[in-house]
Amino acid sequence: MARRCAVTGKGVQVGHNVSHSNVKTKRRYLPNLQQTSVLSDVLGAIRLRVTAAAIRTIEHKGGIDAFLRDTPDRKLSPEIRRLKRRVAAAAARKSG
Repeated sequence: MARRCAVTGKGVQVGHNVSHSNVKTKRRYLPNLQQTSVLSDVLGAIRLRVTAAAIRTIEHKGGIDAFLRDTPDRKLSPEIRRLKRRVAAAAARKSG
């Protein structure tokens, strides 16, 4: 499983540990990934591996359904695009 956020696309960054003597050694900055369950109005609970920032973004936008509806496809990862189609199809079945 990749260390990449499904919603924001944030991944591992690289940099240096810098000692007091200014010796630089390679290090990795890992994203703050969390395995979380978000509640969709039409699908129920959905398990996602996302960053803490993505969790805050989803909550700020009004939940996963509103976030997916308002975000253009070009800004979403393929995994989240599939989820968006599932949510839209379930919403269409529920309303029609």
